[in-house]
Amino acid sequence: MSFIEVENVTKTFDGVKVLKNINMTINEGKVLGILGRSGSGKSVLINMLRGMKEYKPDEGRIIYTVAMCPGCMRVEAPSKAGTQCSCGCEFQLEKVDFWNCDRKVFAAIKRRISIMLQRTFALYEDDTVIDNVIKSITGHNYEESTYMAIDLLDMAQMTHRITHIARDLSGGEKQRVVLARQIAKEPMLFLADEPTGTLDPKTAELIHQALIEGVKDKGTTMVITSHWPEVMKKLSNYAIWLEKGEIIEEGEPEEVVQKFLEQVPLPEKKEVYETGGPIIQMEGVKKHYYSIERGVVKAVDGIDLTVNDSEIFGIVGLSGAGKTTLSRILYGLTEPSSGKIEVKLGENWVDMTEKGPFGRGRVKPYLGILHQEYSLYPHRNVLGNLTEAISLELPAEFAHMKALYVLKAVGFDEDYAKNILKKYPDELSGGERHRVALAQVLIKEPKIIILDEPTGTMDPITRVQVTDSIRRARDELSQTFLIISHDMDFVLDVCDRAALMRGGKILKEGDPHSIVEELTPTEKEKMLTEE
Repeated sequence: MSFIEVENVTKTFDGVKVLKNINMTINEGKVLGILGRSGSGKSVLINMLRGMKEYKPDEGRIIYTVAMCPGCMRVEAPSKAGTQCSCGCEFQLEKVDFWNCDRKVFAAIKRRISIMLQRTFALYEDDTVIDNVIKSITGHNYEESTYMAIDLLDMAQMTHRITHIARDLSGGEKQRVVLARQIAKEPMLFLADEPTGTLDPKTAELIHQALIEGVKDKGTTMVITSHWPEVMKKLSNYAIWLEKGEIIEEGEPEEVVQKFLEQVPLPEKKEVYETGGPIIQMEGVKKHYYSIERGVVKAVDGIDLTVNDSEIFGIVGLSGAGKTTLSRILYGLTEPSSGKIEVKLGENWVDMTEKGPFGRGRVKPYLGILHQEYSLYPHRNVLGNLTEAISLELPAEFAHMKALYVLKAVGFDEDYAKNILKKYPDELSGGERHRVALAQVLIKEPKIIILDEPTGTMDPITRVQVTDSIRRARDELSQTFLIISHDMDFVLDVCDRAALMRGGKILKEGDPHSIVEELTPTEKEKMLTEE
C-alpha cells in the first residue's frame, strides 16, 4: 500500500537548489535506501519527511496516506484503517498534504516518526542506559516498560552496559542506545540518516542487524540514507541514487549500487615511501579513571608506540578501544595517568607531559588535530573558518586562493568551492561540514596531523580524493599523519603502517593489510564476540 508520495518537490537554500523536482513513492512496510555523495540532498529529503520546519518544500507536496483516529487523533500506518483505536474509535483512512495540513494533524504525524541522525547522540547524559530507553516508551506501566527496554537493549547488544551512565559510553555504544530509544517509540515511520558512517565494522554490523530485527522484520516502513553501497544492498528493498539534488537512478538496490560504484575512481597508486627516523615516541602510556558505575576504567593501558617522520600511521579498533583517548593524550588535551610521551622538534625531543611554553607549548604550533566531534564557528562563513577563526592572518587575495586550494584537496570541485566560501556551517550538509573541518586542519600545514575519523561522513568518491590529498601533503610538505579510523578501505589505501587497539592496549603493529584482517568481522569470526 502506498504510504508516502513525494510529488515534484524542490527545495532551495541560499539560491542553490538542493532538491530538484523529486518524485517517488514509499510503500508501507518497505525500506527505501537513498544513496549518494555528501551534499547530494539525502539529509534534506530525510528532514523534509520528518517535518523539520526549515525544510518545508519550496515547490511540490509530500502526501502521507495514514489511518487516523477521529477521537484522539492518533495516527498509524494506512493498513490500520478500519481497526479499533485504544480510545474506542475506528481508524479512518486519510490522505494528508503534510506541509499544508492542519497544525494538529501535522504534529500528530510527526509524533509517529522516529529518526536517527548522523553524529548526533540525543541521550540524557546523566541517566543510565536503561532509563534512557524507558523514557521513550509510552502507554505502558513501569514494569512493562522496563521489560520492553531490556528486550530492546538486548537486540542492540547493550545489556552489558544497562546500568551505566550514558556520558560514560563510547560513540558506538551511544549510537546503539539511540537506536533502542527510537525503536522504543514504536513509530509508523523510521528514518535513519547515515546511522553507521563513523562506526567500526563490528558496531556497524550490530546497528544494521538491529535495524533489520527491530524495524525491517517488524514491517515498519523505513527510509535510510547512506553513501556506503553495502548498507543499501543489505537493508533496502528499493533504492534511489541522488546526485546534486536529482534522482539519476532508481530500482533494485543491487543494480543502483553497481551503477553508483562504476563512477567511483581508484586512488592513485600507493608507492613505498622512505620515512625518516622516529618523531613520536610513547612508552608505558596509561590513562585510568574512576567511574562510580564502572569502577576503574583503563581507557589507555600501557601503550608503547613509535611513529616515524613523514609516516602515515593508522590506529584501528572497535568503538571504545581507547583510540580517541590516545590521540587526545598525544595532543595534550587529556593528561595521562603515567608514561612517557615525546615529540621531536628539530633536533630536540620535547616532553609532551610537561606543561607550559618550555614543554608541549613548544610543539603545539606544529600540531594539528581533527576531532571526531569536530565543530566549526557557526557565526563565521567557510572562508572565515579557514582563516581568521584559526588565527591564520593572510592578505585577503592570498587567503581566498589558499582556502580554495585546500577545499579542492578535500573533495570540492572548484566551482562549488567558490560557492561555499560565503556559506555558513548550518547551510552545509553534514559531510560538507566535515570536509571543511578537515580543510581547517590542513590549511595551517602543521608538521604532525592527528585525524580522528577523517572520512566518517564522506562518500566513496570524496574518500579517494582525501586519500590522494593526504599522500600528496606528505610527499610535498613532509607531514606526519596519525590517523584513527573505522574505514578499513581508507586505512589500506593511505597508511604506511597500522596498529590494532583493543581494551586500551595495542595488540599488534604492522602492514595495514595484516591489521585490517584482524578487525574485519567476515574474516575474523571471533571479533563478533570479543571487545
